[in-house]
This record gives sequence, structure tokens and C-alpha cells, in this order.
Amino acid sequence: MIIGSNLLFFENLPSTNTHAADLLKKSNLQEGTIIYTNYQSAGRGYSGNRWESEDGKNLLISIVLFPSFINPSDQFLISMTISLGICDFLMRFITDCSIKWPNDIYVNNDKIAGILIESTVTSDQIEYTIAGIGLNINQEKFLGNAPNPVSLQLLSGLNYDLALCLSKLRIDLDKRYKQLIAGNSRMIKEEYISRLYRLNKWCKFRDIKGIYTGKILAVGDYGRINIEKQNGEINEYSFKEIEFIL
Repeated sequence: MIIGSNLLFFENLPSTNTHAADLLKKSNLQEGTIIYTNYQSAGRGYSGNRWESEDGKNLLISIVLFPSFINPSDQFLISMTISLGICDFLMRFITDCSIKWPNDIYVNNDKIAGILIESTVTSDQIEYTIAGIGLNINQEKFLGNAPNPVSLQLLSGLNYDLALCLSKLRIDLDKRYKQLIAGNSRMIKEEYISRLYRLNKWCKFRDIKGIYTGKILAVGDYGRINIEKQNGEINEYSFKEIEFIL
């Protein structure tokens, strides 16, 4: 096992990603080390958003990886790999889930998990990657301004053992990461695209020009998303250049 071969637990942290980065500056961590906590006082999400999580209710983890075999231009493969591992875990308990580009996991139209991938690149090589995951397990009430959070408990009415959930998540993430190491990037890309939220469905988006109707076709180079407009025009967007209208 690579992912989850070393577990470092902290009762509470400002942010697991930040703490993982601090640990890397001070000591050598083995690849696959998971830093996890019951509570984050300053949990970070994508684009500077705050991640809300009730104390002791959810999985809050960061994974230390050394994917030097990945070209920096292909580093979105890491996000794809982590996303698929989370979906594998969720499919143990529910019938379906999807990946909302670039970094959220959805069940129907509700967000159950968020991913924050942070990589350090030196000399045209990825020195290390920290993959942060917030996965809603037992939380029943969300007090923040996020419009559509959901948890496994809300979906099923059941209460889950967090330690057991972490063990299963480790297995699923490790399996996916080993696929990436083995060079199965094409399979990972194809499966990631097949799981995209609203793939090939006409729906509303907002870009710099305004709101329009389009459909997602694929995710291309550098993790950019390809969206077709109703007039047949195909646009490619990088992170933060397009917004889903829910």
C-alpha cells in the first residue's frame, strides 16, 4: 500500500493541507502519508473557499504524494485519479455519483466532497503534491452559505464509522494511484470524463461574456473543459473561467 501506509492523526488543525506542507518543510514524509483530523478551524477549499465540517463528523484528510513520473503539464491527472478514488469509495454505499469539474464530487445535484490539489514544481518536475479531501459522512446540518451540501448520513439515514470509512477510502485511493503509476492515464482520463457531472446535457453556464446554454463534451489538455454551445461553437475553459448555473 502506498496511500495510507502512514497515518498521522491530529485532534484539530487549522488546515490539513497547510499542516502537511509544514511537515514536509521540517521532515521527510513517506509517500502516501495521510494527515487527518476531526476538525479544521480554517479548512480550505478550491478558489479560496472555506470548507465547513462539524467536529468529528466527516473525513478531513491530506495525502502526501511524490508523483515525479508525471509531467507538470499533466498534473490534472492527479486530480482525476483522486476524484475516481472517492467515487469508488462512495459507490460502496450509494448507487451513483459524479464529478463536477474541476474538483467536486456530487450525488445528484448536491455536493458531498471537495478536493484541493496543491503541487510544488521545481526544475520542470513535480517535487510533491498534497491532495486534500473533505468528504461529508455523518453531518446532518450545514450552517455555512454553501448552497447544496449533502452527506452519506443524509442520503441513507445511517451513521457511519469514520475509522472504517477512512480504511476503505485508503484502499480505493491507493488502487487508483497505482493505476496512474502503472501508466494507465488514458483509462483514467476516459473514466473521469464518463463520470462528469452534466456530461452531454444541455444546461446553463456563465463565462466572461454572460450566461449561455451548452453541454460538456470532454476535459482536454491541462485539465481544461470543452463545452459546446447551441450554435455548434466549442469553447475551452481553464479553472475559474466558467461557472455552472445550478
